[in-house]
This record gives sequence, structure tokens and C-alpha cells, in this order.
Amino acid sequence: MNFLKNYKSSLILLSCIILGGIIGLFMGEEARVFEPIGNLFLNLIFTLLVPIVFFSISSAIANISSSKKLGKILGVTIIVFAITVVIAGVIGVTSFKMFNPTEGLDSSVIQGIMNNEEVPKSETISIADRIVSSLTVSDFSQLLSRSNLLALIVFSMLLGFGTMLAKEEGKPFIAFLNSGAAVTMKMMGIIMKIAPIGLGAYFANVVGQLGSKILQGYAKVFFLYLGVTVIYYFGFFTLYAYVAGKKQGVRTFWKNATEPTVTALATCSSAACIPVNIEAAKRMGVSDTLANIVMPLGLNIHKDGSVIGGIFKIMFLFGIFGREMNSISTLATILCVGLLIGAVVGAIPGGGAIGEMLILSIFGFPPEGLAIMLVIATIIDAPATLINSAGNTVCTMIISRFTEDKNAI
Repeated sequence: MNFLKNYKSSLILLSCIILGGIIGLFMGEEARVFEPIGNLFLNLIFTLLVPIVFFSISSAIANISSSKKLGKILGVTIIVFAITVVIAGVIGVTSFKMFNPTEGLDSSVIQGIMNNEEVPKSETISIADRIVSSLTVSDFSQLLSRSNLLALIVFSMLLGFGTMLAKEEGKPFIAFLNSGAAVTMKMMGIIMKIAPIGLGAYFANVVGQLGSKILQGYAKVFFLYLGVTVIYYFGFFTLYAYVAGKKQGVRTFWKNATEPTVTALATCSSAACIPVNIEAAKRMGVSDTLANIVMPLGLNIHKDGSVIGGIFKIMFLFGIFGREMNSISTLATILCVGLLIGAVVGAIPGGGAIGEMLILSIFGFPPEGLAIMLVIATIIDAPATLINSAGNTVCTMIISRFTEDKNAI
């Protein structure tokens, strides 16, 4: 009875996702009929992302008693994210090298697929300009778009920091920010009531459209990525939870990991998972302040799954085009570019396409290689989102371990 009481909502959500997947497999392309229902649910969530990010980060920072504590939180956050991203990158290179999906692959099949794909043209904008445009916008109104979430996060942090420094004069504004955070989270709770229907419909459409596109080479990459995901999810997430709170940390994490996991797999959107991850982190013993700061940051700068995916794309191109990738220097270069693409460029609006164009530019692959990466990005989207998004919760536990009460978890 306690099990059903604790996991009732998660089981209903998971059941609807599985049902949607089965319907998608049987209906195939006809499952597109469910797309409007799924998009309706996601659009409701997306319209709340800007106010949720704004109020949650601003109010969290404004309520911090000292800038020293904020600096400690951000410092530990960057260190934890960096360590896990490097670990993910090494796993990506090692796993692809051990189980090379391009061995014995008929490149003519891939070439046929490439010829049917539209290859976007590269834009002549420097990386520095891309980074600047991702961190800032030229007009306040542009902050109101979810495509500029990283710039919104920077603005919200500055606003929260300014409110905190205002001390007594800033208290009325702190009350406004706190109220806004509470109201927007309640709105999200209302929308999540229809999550089983919305996510089930969305997943049915995705499975229906994706099924026919998994060909020989892509299937190998897909299953290799799934294998890495299982190992990283169960193995390394458990290890991270142990670092956060030893045996109790492991029990606490897995007790509350279902909802973030299901939401990530169903939506393929780390942004849509922010509210769910924040609530899950709080149940894992993380403070409201820390959860509200780290989760939006993790959305943009903590992308273990994207790092592994970026490395897979690079190494797949190496295999398809017959490039040598046995030397230590080549593998090290692939690892570094994968970290750049997944962890840095991934934070830039439209960063996925930018990263893929950078891969072609850095390694000198022909433009047709972009079509290969677009297909790979599509088929690994769900497991990559799982690692990206659900991993933020366990990392937040580690950050809490070193910035708050060490016995809180």
C-alpha cells in the first residue's frame, strides 16, 4: 500500500509513456495524429520556462545571506559539473573504440541517406561571437524567449545578486520574487496534472516517426549509446549518490529518481524537466535555494549525455570517411572537441547545429557529414536527455554535500 501511495503518480505516468510507445510502434507514421496533443502539453510547459527560471534563480540568490556563500555554491557547482563531464567524455571515447559501430558498415547506404537530407549552410560567425550572443542579448525583450535561456540565467543571477546587495531596500523586491517563484511553480503543478495524457501522446508520435529511420549503422550507434546510458545511469549515478551521502545517499537518490527519469525520456527536453528536477532534488534533501540555482544552470552547462553523443558523432564520421583514430593524440583531440561541443556549445542557443558545423570545420569533413550527425542526434535524443537532465539531480546532491550540512542527505 505504501509503495502504491508513494509511486502512484510515477507509475501512471510511466504506464502512459509505455502505452504511447506501443501505439507509436503499431501506427508508424499515422501516429502523427497525436502530435497536436503532445505539443499542447509541451507548449504549456515551455511558456512557463522563462518566468520559472527568472523567479527561481533571482529569488534564490536574493535570499542568500552573503555573497561568500553564493561564490562557494557556484565554485563547487562548476567543479562537480566539470568532473562528471570529463568522466562522461572518457567513457564515450572508450566505448566507441571498443565497440566501433562503423566496422563492416556499407558507406553507400549512409551516402544514400545523406543525398536525401537537406544540408544547412554554415554561417561565418566566430565562436567568440557565438558565446557572447549566448550570454547576453541586445534588448531586454529578447530575454523573454526560451531560446535565450542562458542569457536569462545571467540576467536573473545579476538581478538576484543586486537585490541581495541592496539589503533593507531590496526586501520588498525579494518578497515579489519569492511570491513569483511560488505562483509559477503552482501553475506548473496544474499543468503537470495532464502530464500522463500529454507525454503519452508526445511519445507515441516520436516513436511513430522515428521507427523507420534507424538503419544499419545508426542502429549500431543507437544500441551502443543505450548500453553506455545504462552503465552510466545505474553505475555512475549510484557512485555519485554514494559520494553525496554514502549508502543513505544512494537509497535517497533512487527512491526519488523515477519522475525525473520518466520525464526526461518522454519529453527529450532538459528544459521541460527543470520543475520536476527541482522538486525531486528537494525530496533528496537538497535545500530550496540550492535546487533553484543549480537546476537551471545544469540545463545549460551540465551535459554529460551531449558530450558522449558529440564524441560518438565525431568517431562515427572518422569511421565512415576512413580516418585514422588509433593514436593517443587523435583520441585526445576527439575528447577535447567532444567536451567543447557538448558542454560549451550546447549552452548556446541553436548550439546543436553550431556544434555539428564546428566538428566539420575542425576535422575537415565534407558538408555531407552534417546529415549523418543530424540522424545520430535524433536517435540518441531520449537517452542523452536522460543523462543530461536526470544527472543534474544527483550532481546537486554532491554539491549540497560540499556546500551545506554534510549530514543533510
